[in-house]
Amino acid sequence: MARTVIVGASVGGVRTAQALRAAGYDGEIVLIGDEDVPPYDKPPLSKALLAGTTTADHIGLLRADAAAEARVELALGNAATGVDREHRRVLLTDGTSQFYDDLVIATGARARPSPWGTPPGVHVLRSLADAEALGVALRAGGPLVVIGAGFIGAEVAATALGIGLDNVTVVDPVPVPLSRVLNPEVAAVFGALHAARGVHTRFGVGVTDVKETGDGLEVYLDDGSVLPAATVVVGIGAVPNDNWLAGSGIPTDDGVLCDSHCRSIEDPHIWAVGDVARWRHPRYGRSVRLEHWTNAVEQAVCVAHNITHPEALRDHTPVEYVWSDQYDWKVQLVGRTGGDAHVRVDGADPERSFAVLYADESDRFIGALTANWPKALITCRRLLNRADAVPSSLPEVRALVDDVRPAARMEAP
Repeated sequence: MARTVIVGASVGGVRTAQALRAAGYDGEIVLIGDEDVPPYDKPPLSKALLAGTTTADHIGLLRADAAAEARVELALGNAATGVDREHRRVLLTDGTSQFYDDLVIATGARARPSPWGTPPGVHVLRSLADAEALGVALRAGGPLVVIGAGFIGAEVAATALGIGLDNVTVVDPVPVPLSRVLNPEVAAVFGALHAARGVHTRFGVGVTDVKETGDGLEVYLDDGSVLPAATVVVGIGAVPNDNWLAGSGIPTDDGVLCDSHCRSIEDPHIWAVGDVARWRHPRYGRSVRLEHWTNAVEQAVCVAHNITHPEALRDHTPVEYVWSDQYDWKVQLVGRTGGDAHVRVDGADPERSFAVLYADESDRFIGALTANWPKALITCRRLLNRADAVPSSLPEVRALVDDVRPAARMEAP
Protein backbone atom coordinates (compact mmCIF):
# COMPACT_ATOMS: atom_id res chain seq x y z
CA MET A 1 0.00 0.00 0.00
CA ALA A 2 1.27 3.46 -0.92
CA ARG A 3 2.28 5.75 1.92
CA THR A 4 2.37 9.55 1.94
CA VAL A 5 4.10 11.38 4.77
CA ILE A 6 3.27 15.06 5.24
CA VAL A 7 5.66 17.13 7.36
CA GLY A 8 3.92 20.18 8.75
CA ALA A 9 0.53 20.22 10.51
CA SER A 10 -0.73 23.71 9.73
CA VAL A 11 -3.20 24.55 6.98
CA GLY A 12 -1.00 23.36 4.08
CA GLY A 13 -0.34 19.96 5.62
CA VAL A 14 -3.86 19.38 6.90
CA ARG A 15 -5.49 20.41 3.63
CA THR A 16 -3.11 18.14 1.70
CA ALA A 17 -4.18 15.16 3.81
CA GLN A 18 -7.85 16.03 3.33
CA ALA A 19 -7.41 16.65 -0.40
CA LEU A 20 -5.67 13.30 -0.85
CA ARG A 21 -8.73 11.52 0.49
CA ALA A 22 -11.04 13.72 -1.58
CA ALA A 23 -9.00 12.82 -4.69
CA GLY A 24 -9.47 9.11 -4.02
CA TYR A 25 -6.09 8.33 -2.48
CA ASP A 26 -6.44 5.04 -0.59
CA GLY A 27 -2.94 4.70 0.83
CA GLU A 28 -1.62 5.50 4.29
CA ILE A 29 -1.28 9.14 5.30
CA VAL A 30 0.92 10.31 8.16
CA LEU A 31 0.80 13.96 9.30
CA ILE A 32 3.87 15.04 11.28
CA GLY A 33 3.82 18.21 13.40
CA ASP A 34 6.44 19.67 15.71
CA GLU A 35 3.90 21.13 18.16
CA ASP A 36 2.18 18.81 20.64
CA VAL A 37 -1.25 20.41 20.14
CA PRO A 38 -3.86 19.52 17.50
CA PRO A 39 -3.48 21.34 14.16
CA TYR A 40 -4.85 24.88 14.21
CA ASP A 41 -5.40 27.82 11.89
CA LYS A 42 -2.95 30.72 12.07
CA PRO A 43 -4.67 33.87 10.71
CA PRO A 44 -6.70 34.31 13.94
CA LEU A 45 -3.53 34.40 16.07
CA SER A 46 -2.99 38.13 15.53
CA LYS A 47 -6.70 38.97 15.58
CA ALA A 48 -9.52 37.03 17.27
CA LEU A 49 -7.39 34.74 19.43
CA LEU A 50 -5.13 37.57 20.57
CA ALA A 51 -8.19 39.70 21.27
CA GLY A 52 -9.74 36.92 23.34
CA THR A 53 -12.88 36.68 21.19
CA THR A 54 -12.11 33.08 20.23
CA THR A 55 -10.19 30.19 21.78
CA ALA A 56 -7.68 27.61 20.63
CA ASP A 57 -10.50 25.04 20.45
CA HIS A 58 -12.35 27.16 17.92
CA ILE A 59 -9.42 27.58 15.51
CA GLY A 60 -8.65 23.87 15.21
CA LEU A 61 -8.12 22.41 11.74
CA LEU A 62 -8.27 18.67 12.39
CA ARG A 63 -9.60 16.99 15.53
CA ALA A 64 -8.38 13.55 16.51
CA ASP A 65 -11.74 11.95 15.73
CA ALA A 66 -11.88 13.54 12.28
CA ALA A 67 -8.31 12.40 11.57
CA ALA A 68 -9.18 8.84 12.58
CA GLU A 69 -12.29 8.88 10.40
CA ALA A 70 -10.19 10.03 7.42
CA ARG A 71 -7.51 7.45 8.25
CA VAL A 72 -4.87 10.12 8.83
CA GLU A 73 -2.25 9.22 11.43
CA LEU A 74 -1.33 12.22 13.57
CA ALA A 75 2.31 12.21 14.70
CA LEU A 76 2.49 15.39 16.77
CA GLY A 77 5.14 16.84 19.07
CA ASN A 78 7.99 15.16 17.21
CA ALA A 79 9.72 17.46 14.73
CA ALA A 80 11.34 16.27 11.52
CA THR A 81 15.12 16.73 11.53
CA GLY A 82 16.08 15.47 8.09
CA VAL A 83 15.30 13.27 5.10
CA ASP A 84 17.12 10.10 4.05
CA ARG A 85 16.23 10.09 0.38
CA GLU A 86 18.08 6.87 -0.38
CA HIS A 87 15.86 4.90 1.99
CA ARG A 88 12.86 7.25 1.71
CA ARG A 89 12.65 8.02 5.38
CA VAL A 90 11.85 11.18 7.34
CA LEU A 91 14.10 11.44 10.42
CA LEU A 92 12.52 12.64 13.66
CA THR A 93 13.70 14.31 16.86
CA ASP A 94 13.18 11.23 19.01
CA GLY A 95 15.50 9.15 16.81
CA THR A 96 12.75 7.29 14.96
CA SER A 97 11.85 7.68 11.29
CA GLN A 98 8.86 7.41 8.97
CA PHE A 99 8.97 5.61 5.62
CA TYR A 100 7.33 7.33 2.64
CA ASP A 101 6.47 6.63 -0.97
CA ASP A 102 5.68 10.32 -1.41
CA LEU A 103 6.81 13.10 0.91
CA VAL A 104 5.00 16.45 1.19
CA ILE A 105 6.96 19.26 2.84
CA ALA A 106 4.53 21.70 4.43
CA THR A 107 6.63 23.14 7.25
CA GLY A 108 5.61 26.74 6.59
CA ALA A 109 7.69 29.66 7.79
CA ARG A 110 8.92 30.97 11.12
CA ALA A 111 9.08 34.53 12.35
CA ARG A 112 12.28 36.30 11.44
CA PRO A 113 14.13 36.50 14.76
CA SER A 114 14.78 39.71 16.61
CA PRO A 115 18.26 41.06 15.71
CA TRP A 116 18.21 42.91 19.05
CA GLY A 117 18.01 39.82 21.22
CA THR A 118 15.07 38.47 23.19
CA PRO A 119 15.06 39.89 26.71
CA PRO A 120 11.86 39.26 28.71
CA GLY A 121 8.99 41.17 27.13
CA VAL A 122 10.16 40.80 23.51
CA HIS A 123 7.76 38.67 21.44
CA VAL A 124 7.29 37.32 17.95
CA LEU A 125 3.95 35.98 16.71
CA ARG A 126 3.85 32.80 14.66
CA SER A 127 2.49 30.00 16.83
CA LEU A 128 -0.34 29.36 19.27
CA ALA A 129 2.13 29.51 22.16
CA ASP A 130 3.40 32.88 20.86
CA ALA A 131 -0.13 34.28 20.73
CA GLU A 132 -1.03 33.03 24.19
CA ALA A 133 2.14 34.49 25.72
CA LEU A 134 1.63 37.81 23.94
CA GLY A 135 -2.00 37.98 25.05
CA VAL A 136 -0.96 37.62 28.69
CA ALA A 137 1.65 40.37 28.25
CA LEU A 138 -0.76 42.79 26.61
CA ARG A 139 -3.40 42.32 29.29
CA ALA A 140 -0.81 43.18 31.91
CA GLY A 141 -0.85 46.69 30.44
CA GLY A 142 1.92 49.18 29.77
CA PRO A 143 3.31 50.69 26.58
CA LEU A 144 3.50 48.45 23.51
CA VAL A 145 6.06 48.97 20.75
CA VAL A 146 5.52 47.05 17.52
CA ILE A 147 8.59 46.83 15.28
CA GLY A 148 7.47 46.31 11.70
CA ALA A 149 4.47 47.82 9.90
CA GLY A 150 3.53 44.84 7.73
CA PHE A 151 0.31 42.87 8.11
CA ILE A 152 1.27 41.20 11.39
CA GLY A 153 2.45 44.45 12.98
CA ALA A 154 -0.62 46.37 11.82
CA GLU A 155 -2.99 43.67 13.06
CA VAL A 156 -1.28 43.40 16.45
CA ALA A 157 -1.44 47.17 16.90
CA ALA A 158 -5.14 47.24 16.01
CA THR A 159 -5.91 44.31 18.31
CA ALA A 160 -3.96 45.87 21.19
CA LEU A 161 -5.99 49.07 20.99
CA GLY A 162 -9.15 46.99 20.82
CA ILE A 163 -8.42 45.27 24.13
CA GLY A 164 -7.76 48.54 25.89
CA LEU A 165 -4.08 49.49 25.53
CA ASP A 166 -3.77 53.24 25.23
CA ASN A 167 -0.07 53.55 24.39
CA VAL A 168 0.79 51.70 21.17
CA THR A 169 3.63 52.69 18.86
CA VAL A 170 4.49 51.16 15.48
CA VAL A 171 8.05 51.64 14.22
CA ASP A 172 9.34 50.88 10.73
CA PRO A 173 12.17 52.30 8.60
CA VAL A 174 9.82 52.52 5.61
CA PRO A 175 8.05 55.86 5.19
CA VAL A 176 4.52 54.35 5.19
CA PRO A 177 3.11 51.01 6.40
CA LEU A 178 2.57 48.07 4.01
CA SER A 179 4.74 49.82 1.43
CA ARG A 180 6.41 46.51 0.62
CA VAL A 181 3.16 45.36 -1.00
CA LEU A 182 1.49 48.68 -1.86
CA ASN A 183 2.59 51.84 -3.60
CA PRO A 184 3.30 54.72 -1.18
CA GLU A 185 0.22 56.87 -1.76
CA VAL A 186 -2.11 53.91 -1.18
CA ALA A 187 -0.11 52.63 1.79
CA ALA A 188 -0.33 56.11 3.34
CA VAL A 189 -4.09 55.62 3.72
CA PHE A 190 -3.42 52.84 6.20
CA GLY A 191 -0.84 54.88 8.06
CA ALA A 192 -3.51 57.54 8.49
CA LEU A 193 -6.01 54.90 9.62
CA HIS A 194 -3.75 53.80 12.48
CA ALA A 195 -2.91 57.35 13.46
CA ALA A 196 -6.60 58.27 13.54
CA ARG A 197 -7.31 55.35 15.88
CA GLY A 198 -4.63 56.51 18.32
CA VAL A 199 -1.54 54.55 17.31
CA HIS A 200 1.72 56.47 17.53
CA THR A 201 3.51 55.94 14.22
CA ARG A 202 7.26 56.28 13.82
CA PHE A 203 7.85 55.61 10.13
CA GLY A 204 11.12 56.25 8.37
CA VAL A 205 13.01 55.48 11.57
CA GLY A 206 14.98 52.31 12.30
CA VAL A 207 15.55 50.41 15.55
CA THR A 208 19.15 50.15 16.74
CA ASP A 209 18.67 48.25 19.99
CA VAL A 210 16.20 46.89 22.53
CA LYS A 211 17.41 46.87 26.12
CA GLU A 212 16.01 45.54 29.36
CA THR A 213 15.76 48.00 32.23
CA GLY A 214 14.56 47.76 35.79
CA ASP A 215 11.19 49.11 34.67
CA GLY A 216 10.76 47.05 31.50
CA LEU A 217 12.26 47.69 28.07
CA GLU A 218 13.68 50.56 26.07
CA VAL A 219 13.63 50.67 22.27
CA TYR A 220 16.43 52.79 20.79
CA LEU A 221 15.81 54.44 17.43
CA ASP A 222 18.35 55.67 14.91
CA ASP A 223 17.16 59.27 15.27
CA GLY A 224 18.43 59.21 18.85
CA SER A 225 15.06 58.83 20.56
CA VAL A 226 14.15 56.10 23.04
CA LEU A 227 10.72 54.50 23.49
CA PRO A 228 9.79 52.93 26.84
CA ALA A 229 7.91 49.64 26.55
CA ALA A 230 6.40 46.96 28.72
CA THR A 231 6.03 44.73 25.64
CA VAL A 232 7.79 44.70 22.27
CA VAL A 233 6.50 42.74 19.28
CA VAL A 234 8.99 42.08 16.48
CA GLY A 235 7.16 41.61 13.19
CA ILE A 236 9.87 41.95 10.55
CA GLY A 237 8.93 39.14 8.21
CA ALA A 238 9.22 35.38 8.02
CA VAL A 239 11.78 32.79 7.00
CA PRO A 240 10.78 29.50 5.30
CA ASN A 241 11.29 26.42 7.46
CA ASP A 242 13.63 24.61 5.09
CA ASN A 243 16.76 24.53 7.27
CA TRP A 244 15.94 21.02 8.53
CA LEU A 245 16.51 19.75 4.98
CA ALA A 246 20.23 20.62 5.00
CA GLY A 247 22.26 17.63 3.90
CA SER A 248 19.26 15.86 2.36
CA GLY A 249 20.09 16.78 -1.22
CA ILE A 250 16.71 18.48 -1.60
CA PRO A 251 17.46 21.82 -3.30
CA THR A 252 16.34 24.93 -1.41
CA ASP A 253 16.75 28.64 -1.98
CA ASP A 254 14.44 30.67 0.25
CA GLY A 255 12.08 27.68 0.10
CA VAL A 256 12.00 24.20 -1.42
CA LEU A 257 12.69 24.51 -5.15
CA CYS A 258 9.91 22.91 -7.19
CA ASP A 259 8.68 22.67 -10.76
CA SER A 260 5.29 23.93 -11.91
CA HIS A 261 3.63 20.83 -10.42
CA CYS A 262 5.02 21.70 -6.93
CA ARG A 263 7.36 18.72 -7.16
CA SER A 264 10.99 18.96 -6.06
CA ILE A 265 13.28 19.72 -9.01
CA GLU A 266 15.54 16.94 -7.74
CA ASP A 267 13.16 14.18 -6.62
CA PRO A 268 9.80 13.24 -8.23
CA HIS A 269 8.51 11.74 -4.97
CA ILE A 270 8.98 14.94 -2.93
CA TRP A 271 6.51 17.82 -3.03
CA ALA A 272 6.12 21.17 -1.23
CA VAL A 273 3.05 23.12 -0.15
CA GLY A 274 2.45 26.52 1.42
CA ASP A 275 4.91 29.09 2.74
CA VAL A 276 7.90 26.75 2.38
CA ALA A 277 7.32 26.04 -1.33
CA ARG A 278 9.11 27.93 -4.08
CA TRP A 279 7.75 26.74 -7.40
CA ARG A 280 7.84 27.81 -11.03
CA HIS A 281 4.69 29.76 -11.74
CA PRO A 282 3.73 29.10 -15.39
CA ARG A 283 1.86 32.38 -15.75
CA TYR A 284 4.85 34.44 -14.58
CA GLY A 285 7.62 32.25 -16.02
CA ARG A 286 9.67 32.41 -12.81
CA SER A 287 9.83 30.84 -9.38
CA VAL A 288 7.68 32.36 -6.64
CA ARG A 289 7.01 31.77 -2.94
CA LEU A 290 3.76 33.01 -1.40
CA GLU A 291 2.99 33.39 2.29
CA HIS A 292 -0.75 33.37 1.72
CA TRP A 293 -3.34 31.16 3.44
CA THR A 294 -5.33 30.78 0.23
CA ASN A 295 -2.29 29.71 -1.74
CA ALA A 296 -1.55 26.95 0.78
CA VAL A 297 -5.10 25.62 0.44
CA GLU A 298 -5.07 25.69 -3.36
CA GLN A 299 -1.55 24.25 -3.56
CA ALA A 300 -2.58 21.38 -1.28
CA VAL A 301 -5.34 20.42 -3.71
CA CYS A 302 -2.91 20.55 -6.65
CA VAL A 303 -0.31 18.37 -4.91
CA ALA A 304 -2.93 15.87 -3.74
CA HIS A 305 -4.17 15.50 -7.31
CA ASN A 306 -0.64 15.07 -8.65
CA ILE A 307 0.24 12.38 -6.09
CA THR A 308 -3.01 10.53 -6.76
CA HIS A 309 -2.95 10.98 -10.55
CA PRO A 310 0.71 11.04 -11.67
CA GLU A 311 -0.38 10.36 -15.24
CA ALA A 312 -2.26 13.70 -15.38
CA LEU A 313 -0.10 16.24 -13.57
CA ARG A 314 -1.49 19.73 -13.04
CA ASP A 315 0.36 23.02 -12.89
CA HIS A 316 -0.19 25.27 -9.89
CA THR A 317 -1.16 28.67 -11.34
CA PRO A 318 -2.82 30.64 -8.56
CA VAL A 319 -3.82 34.27 -8.52
CA GLU A 320 -2.52 35.73 -5.27
CA TYR A 321 -5.11 36.57 -2.63
CA VAL A 322 -4.58 37.80 0.92
CA TRP A 323 -6.68 39.72 3.42
CA SER A 324 -6.14 41.67 6.62
CA ASP A 325 -8.57 42.75 9.34
CA GLN A 326 -7.58 46.01 11.01
CA TYR A 327 -10.05 47.67 13.39
CA ASP A 328 -13.39 47.56 11.57
CA TRP A 329 -11.70 47.56 8.15
CA LYS A 330 -11.32 44.56 5.89
CA VAL A 331 -8.49 44.96 3.40
CA GLN A 332 -8.21 42.44 0.55
CA LEU A 333 -5.54 42.11 -2.13
CA VAL A 334 -5.77 39.98 -5.24
CA GLY A 335 -3.16 39.52 -7.95
CA ARG A 336 -0.07 41.70 -8.08
CA THR A 337 -0.18 45.06 -6.32
CA GLY A 338 2.28 47.82 -5.58
CA GLY A 339 3.06 49.00 -9.10
CA ASP A 340 3.12 52.60 -10.21
CA ALA A 341 0.32 52.21 -12.77
CA HIS A 342 -2.89 52.29 -10.78
CA VAL A 343 -6.23 54.00 -10.45
CA ARG A 344 -8.44 54.47 -7.40
CA VAL A 345 -12.21 53.95 -7.60
CA ASP A 346 -14.24 55.19 -4.65
CA GLY A 347 -17.13 53.23 -3.21
CA ALA A 348 -20.29 54.49 -1.53
CA ASP A 349 -18.31 55.94 1.38
CA PRO A 350 -14.95 57.15 -0.03
CA GLU A 351 -13.55 57.70 3.45
CA ARG A 352 -13.48 53.94 4.05
CA SER A 353 -14.71 52.13 0.91
CA PHE A 354 -12.57 52.07 -2.23
CA ALA A 355 -10.69 49.93 -4.72
CA VAL A 356 -7.23 50.45 -6.18
CA LEU A 357 -6.69 48.77 -9.56
CA TYR A 358 -3.18 47.99 -10.81
CA ALA A 359 -1.86 47.54 -14.35
CA ASP A 360 1.40 46.48 -15.97
CA GLU A 361 3.40 48.52 -18.47
CA SER A 362 0.94 47.50 -21.22
CA ASP A 363 -2.07 48.75 -19.24
CA ARG A 364 -3.22 45.19 -18.57
CA PHE A 365 -5.04 44.61 -15.30
CA ILE A 366 -2.84 42.62 -12.89
CA GLY A 367 -4.22 43.15 -9.39
CA ALA A 368 -6.36 45.08 -6.97
CA LEU A 369 -6.71 46.21 -3.39
CA THR A 370 -10.16 46.72 -1.95
CA ALA A 371 -11.13 48.26 1.36
CA ASN A 372 -14.56 47.41 2.80
CA TRP A 373 -15.99 46.72 -0.66
CA PRO A 374 -16.58 42.98 -1.15
CA LYS A 375 -18.41 43.25 -4.48
CA ALA A 376 -15.47 45.08 -6.04
CA LEU A 377 -13.14 42.36 -4.76
CA ILE A 378 -15.33 39.62 -6.25
CA THR A 379 -15.38 41.39 -9.62
CA CYS A 380 -11.59 41.82 -9.69
CA ARG A 381 -10.91 38.28 -8.55
CA ARG A 382 -13.25 36.86 -11.20
CA LEU A 383 -11.47 38.80 -13.95
CA LEU A 384 -8.03 37.67 -12.82
CA ASN A 385 -9.17 34.03 -12.57
CA ARG A 386 -10.81 33.88 -16.00
CA ALA A 387 -10.17 30.54 -17.69
CA ASP A 388 -9.50 32.16 -21.06
CA ALA A 389 -6.61 34.09 -19.47
CA VAL A 390 -7.32 37.10 -21.74
CA PRO A 391 -6.11 40.12 -19.77
CA SER A 392 -8.47 43.01 -19.27
CA SER A 393 -7.42 46.61 -19.70
CA LEU A 394 -7.48 48.95 -16.74
CA PRO A 395 -10.33 51.10 -18.19
CA GLU A 396 -12.44 47.97 -18.73
CA VAL A 397 -11.96 46.87 -15.13
CA ARG A 398 -12.67 50.35 -13.82
CA ALA A 399 -15.99 50.38 -15.66
CA LEU A 400 -16.94 46.99 -14.20
CA VAL A 401 -16.02 48.08 -10.67
CA ASP A 402 -18.06 51.28 -11.16
CA ASP A 403 -21.04 49.06 -12.00
CA VAL A 404 -20.95 47.33 -8.60
CA ARG A 405 -20.71 50.55 -6.59
CA PRO A 406 -23.59 50.69 -4.10
CA ALA A 407 -25.70 53.81 -3.85
CA ALA A 408 -24.28 56.53 -1.61
CA ARG A 409 -25.57 56.44 1.94
CA MET A 410 -28.48 58.75 2.62
CA GLU A 411 -28.03 61.19 5.48
CA ALA A 412 -30.67 60.97 8.20
CA PRO A 413 -32.99 63.99 8.21
